[in-house]
Amino acid sequence: MAAKKRTDGRAAGQQWTPKQVVDLAMAHDLAELEVESGGLRVRVVRRQAPAAVAPLAAATPTALPQVEIAERAAEAVAGTVTIEAPMVGTFYRATNPETAPFVSEGDTIKEGQTLCIIEAMKLMNEIESKLSGRVVKILVENAQPVEFGQPLFLVEPHR
Repeated sequence: MAAKKRTDGRAAGQQWTPKQVVDLAMAHDLAELEVESGGLRVRVVRRQAPAAVAPLAAATPTALPQVEIAERAAEAVAGTVTIEAPMVGTFYRATNPETAPFVSEGDTIKEGQTLCIIEAMKLMNEIESKLSGRVVKILVENAQPVEFGQPLFLVEPHR
């Protein structure tokens, strides 16, 4: 008895392999595909960034070694206050690559002024200053990952 031909190129009764399901989802640019055959269920969910959203930076963030983080924190100058990251995420000095940074070294800042953005789970969180003063040192490079409590800025408070 000859097997019936199917439009998907498989013989009747033949099971899908997980690789075949993934290949099918990719070939047809599907965001999600679920196939059940012979008691086996395979579900493929592909993550695709929306085409309308442009990344803030072209560089892929890389984690700083803990030694380098410690060295930067040790640069604290007497009489300065360290502003630390309140969350884990990606540090950005400006809203996008074409705009000026929120603050630069030597700038005078006010309490409540936005210093940077930390992106966490696709949410942009503006980090505000808790004091007035002068930015002595920016301890993190743009588009770099930061850890909770990691020093971001050294600020000389106004007396």
